[in-house]
Amino acid sequence: MAKKVTSKTPLFGNKRSHSCKATKHARKPNLQKVTFDGISVRMSARELRTLKKADKAA
Repeated sequence: MAKKVTSKTPLFGNKRSHSCKATKHARKPNLQKVTFDGISVRMSARELRTLKKADKAA
């Protein structure tokens, strides 16, 4: 099991039909499974992108 590194959680809201009827739905974060030094972690795609950018600059 990969350890979750990020603190991102789903955003909840309502879907609205043409008749304005509300239905609950969730927007889930884009979590990716990545391995660092043999340790498997789950982090968001944006965090991974920032990490790669910082690693490239250094």
